[in-house]
Amino acid sequence: MIKRLSEDLRNKISAGEVVERPASAVKELIENSLDAGATEIVVVVESGGQRLIQITDNGSGISPEDLPRAVERYTTSKIVSLDDLFNINTLGFRGEALASIASVSEMDIVSAPENGEGAEINVRNGVASDIKPAPEVRGTQITVRNLFYNTPARRKFMKSPRVELRQIVMMVKRLALAYPEVDMTLIADNKNILTVQSEPLKDRIVSLFDPTYHDQLLPVHVEKGDYAFSGFVGNLNLIRTRPGEQYVFLNRRYIKDRLLNSAVYSGYQSLTRRGEFPFFVLNLSVPTNQVDVNVHPMKTEVRFKDEWRLYHVLKSGVTDSLVEILDTIPYFEKSLSYTEQFPEPGGASSGKQAGLSFDRNIPEPTKLPEHLERAKNYASELATRQETPGHIDMGNIWQVHSKYIVSQVSSGLVIIDQHVAHERILFEEAMNAFDVNPMASQTLLFSEKLDFSPDEYSTLLDVLPYLEKIGFRMEEAGKNSVNITSIPSEMGWGNERRVIKDILDHYLSHQKEYSSLQENLAASFACKAAIKAGDTLTGEEMQTLVSRLFGTKHPYYCPHGRPIIVRLTLDELDKRFERL
Repeated sequence: MIKRLSEDLRNKISAGEVVERPASAVKELIENSLDAGATEIVVVVESGGQRLIQITDNGSGISPEDLPRAVERYTTSKIVSLDDLFNINTLGFRGEALASIASVSEMDIVSAPENGEGAEINVRNGVASDIKPAPEVRGTQITVRNLFYNTPARRKFMKSPRVELRQIVMMVKRLALAYPEVDMTLIADNKNILTVQSEPLKDRIVSLFDPTYHDQLLPVHVEKGDYAFSGFVGNLNLIRTRPGEQYVFLNRRYIKDRLLNSAVYSGYQSLTRRGEFPFFVLNLSVPTNQVDVNVHPMKTEVRFKDEWRLYHVLKSGVTDSLVEILDTIPYFEKSLSYTEQFPEPGGASSGKQAGLSFDRNIPEPTKLPEHLERAKNYASELATRQETPGHIDMGNIWQVHSKYIVSQVSSGLVIIDQHVAHERILFEEAMNAFDVNPMASQTLLFSEKLDFSPDEYSTLLDVLPYLEKIGFRMEEAGKNSVNITSIPSEMGWGNERRVIKDILDHYLSHQKEYSSLQENLAASFACKAAIKAGDTLTGEEMQTLVSRLFGTKHPYYCPHGRPIIVRLTLDELDKRFERL
């Protein structure tokens, strides 16, 4: 009843553990190139990797006599003894990857060691051909065709080529983040999908994600004993409502570890709500004898000798990196939400006087709107109604040089840049208008005619639906001309000509700086329509601005990454006056 499995069947079972989908094969092959010291790697795929995967590198290469041995199971150049298994400093070590891929595909390998002769072998159904001479290449080229052609049951589980390509792109991104000094290129179906050159990690993040990330990254560097964390975390502008941009590398190996992710989230705990995920790219350096990477065939799960120590080291490092943001958070108490104090036009009146009320005798609303939950969390001992250690004193608020709003808090002073504060408010309202609720308009007493060049007019027609959602109303007034009949209620009269022109100019000249057309338009509108440095504000206008600012999702940075709030503590002031 008990029978020994054939070599072919054993290879295919092993392949099922190592090669889950085309992206798995890409991962294993790129890791081999990196272990070989490659500084240039080119990945070519067709049909989501199901028809073709080709990896070309300039690594150390494989000698002709080693080529047949390289596709046998449990053959590797990376470990020799049992002790080596607990001191692994390479990405691969099992000796299964090439054999597993070769058993379920048609594989060709062309390679040459440095200053050596080129050689080629062809592998079909796990069986290698004789060694053939080949033109001398710089490194190794492995070509995999018809993945899972001889395991039709596994092939049925493949997703569409588009879905499989998405997984490959994700895999290449991970490895490119782990090795920013390596040039990498990904070509899919004759289209260049990704090309990055050797660069520092910060520039690599910008290259792989978005140019706007450059000014949104906060460095992390912490060393405690044998442990060291380095990399970047994102500020509040890079917080997303779904996971996907969280990267932890162990000695440059991508890993999935819920405890380490939790350490980062804990550093953000006072800045985010449940269901929000910050951006981070972090590399953990740990002595190889303090971690076991031989836990899972995919090598993404590891076991640490002292995981809780790592947790606390990482949490403290992230918290230190976020201290600049935390220092700008003024503790304040919000007794009424903005919408309760300033009812929408046509809505039921609350009967309360317009303006902000910070009367401690007014009971807290039973439930703040979701977008104010973040603000509520910053209030110290809000539930017990005890004295707040640093709430903004809205009765004592001043404008300095018609540029900054200054208020006293018990811990010192809070200074708010009025332009970028209003810019953040308008940006979030515009983004909300694109998705949900169009912004209110005000009708002009006399319409304003605007003339455009043909190029500008064409661009205006492209973005007109979005401009209408943020409150602009226009009518055609001849060739390349429009009459503006209404403008957003947030804008001052007389600025419509300049704002429209500036929005179009900004949109055309900054298209590559934003992840979407909507973000581009929202940012340009917010920048051009916001109150400016030099605009004088009344006390009530300042109070309204501050209230609305803390009702936004991210009140600490403008859409371009500039800080909105600066807090000067009493300790800092005392040091300046030599009181300490």
